[in-house]
Amino acid sequence: MIAMPDKGAPGSPAPSGDDRIFRVAVLASGSGSNLQAIIDRLHHPPFTIVDTEAEQAPQDQAVQAPQGQAAKAPPPAAAAGGGGTPTPRIEIVLVVCDVPGAKALERAERAGIRTALIPVRDFRDREEHDLALVTRLCEAEPDLVVLAGYMRLVSPSLLTAFPWRVINLHPALLPAFPGTTSIRDAVRYGVKVTGVTVHFVDVGVDTGPVIAQEAVRVKDGDTPDSLGARVHAVEHRLLPEVIRLIAAGKVHPPLPGSRVVQVDWEAD
Repeated sequence: MIAMPDKGAPGSPAPSGDDRIFRVAVLASGSGSNLQAIIDRLHHPPFTIVDTEAEQAPQDQAVQAPQGQAAKAPPPAAAAGGGGTPTPRIEIVLVVCDVPGAKALERAERAGIRTALIPVRDFRDREEHDLALVTRLCEAEPDLVVLAGYMRLVSPSLLTAFPWRVINLHPALLPAFPGTTSIRDAVRYGVKVTGVTVHFVDVGVDTGPVIAQEAVRVKDGDTPDSLGARVHAVEHRLLPEVIRLIAAGKVHPPLPGSRVVQVDWEAD
């Protein structure tokens, strides 16, 4: 399992009790729309961010919130969807960005989440930059590191520090269309179906074992913008769902020699 009290090898059960906290760190480089989706759907800090300029929603309402505002998450047991193992309280404990002025930092700060700006230009080389990144992440002690629009390859040192606890979101059905131009490539190639993938991160470019995928139909006359809008809508739903499943201990990394990730999907 991924939710482990000692953050060691997969297989240990998640801690029990209502006081469980699943700590998430997010790496982002741009607008942070997927970060916002995680905040709105999952982030449940031990305090309430009060926006005095907006009417506050009742505590038991859905977690959708206006863009840029902190949302009130449901209680952990409710987030698990009824029966079965309840999801622990999920908290984003750190947002790291490599681009000064990126909107992702503003989104995190508005939600009361700690941020760290680690631009590449401040370091002599990639190795020094990645060492600073790993050091900052280790200080936050996350149970899971989420790459949400992070436009850099992560180093082996990060994967070693957080084995099977680094995931990425990709706007295509991997292994099709890896890289940074996936939506445009799908339109140019003329495929009829593309989609979204959430996968574990390895040292390759979008080559890690797949956790979850969802298809998106490519319509006649689609442009990268029109297709991208539908792909991003799926991203905003699928990534939080996978994080919730990991927090509940329902995602199991592949066994040695395999690429098959076991996901205990809940019954509809």
